[in-house]
Amino acid sequence: MAQGNQVGGDRGQVGRTDSGSNVLSIIAFVLSAIALFFIPLVFGGAAIIAAIIALVRKERLAKIALIVAIAATVLGMVLGAIILSATT
Repeated sequence: MAQGNQVGGDRGQVGRTDSGSNVLSIIAFVLSAIALFFIPLVFGGAAIIAAIIALVRKERLAKIALIVAIAATVLGMVLGAIILSATT
């Protein structure tokens, strides 16, 4: 009769198995968008860190957020270099 006490499956586990929220992934997306135009190393780095934490927490969008964060950081640095070279 111990099975009757386990309604809800994995809710009693200490470690997370699959997070229903994508909060850190969404934060990573927002920071990635900011990194395209403003201080890519700071905002891009923060986006990458948020995406890695989301990956550890097994958020559904974490892998995509990590790819976007890395791409936005690189593109932001390239865009900054192009703008800098055009103004000098």
